[in-house]
Amino acid sequence: MTWPVAIKQFQGYLRLEKSLSPNSVEAYVRDVTKLQQFLVLAQVHAGPTQVTTAVLREFLATLQGLGLGATSQARTLSGLKAFYNFLIMEDLLKLDPTDTLEAPKTGRHLPDTLSYPEIERLLAVIDLSTDEGLRARALLEVMYSSGLRVSELCDLRLSNMYAEQGFVKVVGKGNKERLVPIGREALKHLNFYLSGVRGHLDIKSGAEDVVFLSQRGRPLSRITVFTTLKKLAEQAGLRKTISPHTLRHSFATHLIEGGADLRAVQEMLGHASITTTEIYTHLDRDYLRQVITEFHPRS
Repeated sequence: MTWPVAIKQFQGYLRLEKSLSPNSVEAYVRDVTKLQQFLVLAQVHAGPTQVTTAVLREFLATLQGLGLGATSQARTLSGLKAFYNFLIMEDLLKLDPTDTLEAPKTGRHLPDTLSYPEIERLLAVIDLSTDEGLRARALLEVMYSSGLRVSELCDLRLSNMYAEQGFVKVVGKGNKERLVPIGREALKHLNFYLSGVRGHLDIKSGAEDVVFLSQRGRPLSRITVFTTLKKLAEQAGLRKTISPHTLRHSFATHLIEGGADLRAVQEMLGHASITTTEIYTHLDRDYLRQVITEFHPRS
């Protein structure tokens, strides 16, 4: 049985026999589709009935690596268990590969992820009547829109901004460059900052091309970004431990949970590969732009 056939039959089973709501059916199907995408990326040639427990463990580990927290991983595992239970009921499979898999427990080692309403609360407390507020709004929008590391945000260059095309060029780990889509809201607030704040600073030598600057015209430090986020989280009444990495994980989680392609999210995050073996072919930039437009809450 091929993946498309299995997924279509599973979808019919959920809708007709289990009488699940359209949203629930879509969520279950999305979980199985993510597994299928992973198999292609990892170059695992296995049909629905040939997937092993070891492969499923690697898949769940990959989701965690892309930023999905324990709750999202557990929900994905629930979808996979339903799928393999369906295959067993249809006498297409004898042993359940998900049988020994357990949902990850929430622990301190797992990064907090903000829900979209929490992102909105964080943005809502920013005082846009101040220069500091305009800068804070711009950097939060950019981090959440593009999933940047804090070091990538602080190193962002004006010469690497391609606003008309909707991309920014980022220099990541190992000085590897990548193009990342940036949403309309992020561009709007970035322009507010550039014209309303940055344009009036006494910019120091060597910082002329740096996007985010301190009030003294020097490149913004990582510590300033951390403290800005911490202050805003307290003002918003958020009890979670929030850091720039939280926004990066939230970016990935919201895209993946919305149905975005795993490989597209992986490329935007700047991950070398979805497994430790093969490096995938880079995706078309128009497709990455489409992913952000379709699946990002603030595109």
